[in-house]
Amino acid sequence: MGRLLWSPSESRIKSSLLYKFIQESPIDSKSYADLHRWSIDNMEDFWSQFWEFSNIIYSKNYDRVLSNPTMPGARWFEGSRLNYAENLLSGNPDQIAIIGTGEGRKDESFTFRELNIAVASAQRGLRKLGVESGTRVAAFVPNCVETVILMLAATASGAIWTSCSPDFGSQGVIDRFGQVGPSLLIVANGYNYNGKTFDLEDKINGVLERIDTIENVISIKFVQTPCNLNHPSVIEYTDLLIDNISSVPEFVQLPFNHPLYIMYSSGTTGPPKSIVHGAGGTLIQHLKEHQLQCDIQSGRDRLFWFTTCGWMMWNWLVSGLASGASIVLYEGSPGYPDLGTLWRIAERTEITHFGTSPKFLAACSKSEKIPREIADLSNFKSLLSTGSPLVPEQFDWVYKNVNSDIQVASISGGTDIIGCFLAGSPLLPVYRGEIQCSQLGMDVQSWNVDGKSIIGESGELVCASPFPSMPISFWNDDDGSNYISAYFDEFEGVWTHGDYVEMTSTGGAIIHGRSDTTLNPGGVRIGTAEIYRAVE
Repeated sequence: MGRLLWSPSESRIKSSLLYKFIQESPIDSKSYADLHRWSIDNMEDFWSQFWEFSNIIYSKNYDRVLSNPTMPGARWFEGSRLNYAENLLSGNPDQIAIIGTGEGRKDESFTFRELNIAVASAQRGLRKLGVESGTRVAAFVPNCVETVILMLAATASGAIWTSCSPDFGSQGVIDRFGQVGPSLLIVANGYNYNGKTFDLEDKINGVLERIDTIENVISIKFVQTPCNLNHPSVIEYTDLLIDNISSVPEFVQLPFNHPLYIMYSSGTTGPPKSIVHGAGGTLIQHLKEHQLQCDIQSGRDRLFWFTTCGWMMWNWLVSGLASGASIVLYEGSPGYPDLGTLWRIAERTEITHFGTSPKFLAACSKSEKIPREIADLSNFKSLLSTGSPLVPEQFDWVYKNVNSDIQVASISGGTDIIGCFLAGSPLLPVYRGEIQCSQLGMDVQSWNVDGKSIIGESGELVCASPFPSMPISFWNDDDGSNYISAYFDEFEGVWTHGDYVEMTSTGGAIIHGRSDTTLNPGGVRIGTAEIYRAVE
């Protein structure tokens, strides 16, 4: 067991959304472990209670929480009808919804009222281009306010959104978007990174030459560089917007499993898998993670994650709007003009939940930058980290150099589930080198080669019960064979995630890396986390 580094105060515990949720739960114990056990043993009761607790907006309630409770094949909240974008746009009209900033850019902010107006205007423009329920909209874009507006405008009409970041090469974009055949491509004319401006003209034209399903192109003027695109229908973002008396988008009501996002696997062992995620599963999973695991509270908290539009943490970040949080977007290098940039933004925008990666923390440590001396970080409630395992020494560094009284929440999940298996809890202490807990409603275990659950030693990370954010399918996988082989070949009926994990005696976890990249010299398994730690 790692050394105890931090414990939440009684006042922090009792003011948390999770504590409130427990008070409403039909269990006598108030411990996280008992609540987690109840959420697994009584899946339908747990998810039903959270459906009500989170105030999901719907036009039709569900007939049953869970039908056919097997993997694959489980069906969640059948009969319900809702709209993902409507849930994200339902915040207090006068509250700040988004703050966008980046290299060479001034801060810009939108209230929820202003965001609704912008989305309604963009939705009308998209509809003139034929965007409707089921339309595939692909975006090759930076992490900016215009991108969020267009995503919400598309999904308000039931379109399917997929995105890549502008640092991808043309072939990487073609490998992804070419599989799904979008009819609309959204691009930016360039982007800034590390003090330089990068022109996207050649990359975009390379994509347009190879994907013949694209009927229209929307171009966001993000930098001053001209961008001449070889396509007969190119519309400037500002020309797309259509004003109207109505300031509210039209939210098309759709089934719980209506496709929302197409995400992509890394593609390191072949063409990227095109993973289709449903609107309802994505929404309720993110609401649970934000509200119960991260304690993100409406009208009070500001959420930031350093991410691009090619990583699922962008989707996760934007969903923070559904919990009434203000979200902060940053586009550019985290190290320009120096490694104090993100910390200064955190002070300026009053971030409470700061999302980053071990790589960034390691860079700050090596530079001898001390964040608490660079910026006032007293607003911090949590520092969240993912992308690779957070090693024990980095826990020490954060508590010494960032803030001594915050929750350090290393989290682990992935694109495959558009969320997390392992994360933080506002009720639990933080132990050095450990992820705090398994998420509620997620039956996470470590299994040995015989399919037996083990504690205190490394094994395959599995989830033994269904959960709402499982992919609804892979694109172009009509018989589901690729989907089944990706997650259910090793243990039938049990999700095998591909991570090597050790469940600890405290109820926490330690990720040791990907199981398919684990070395096995002399019968001793060595994961990538151990290698990263030695190199660092």
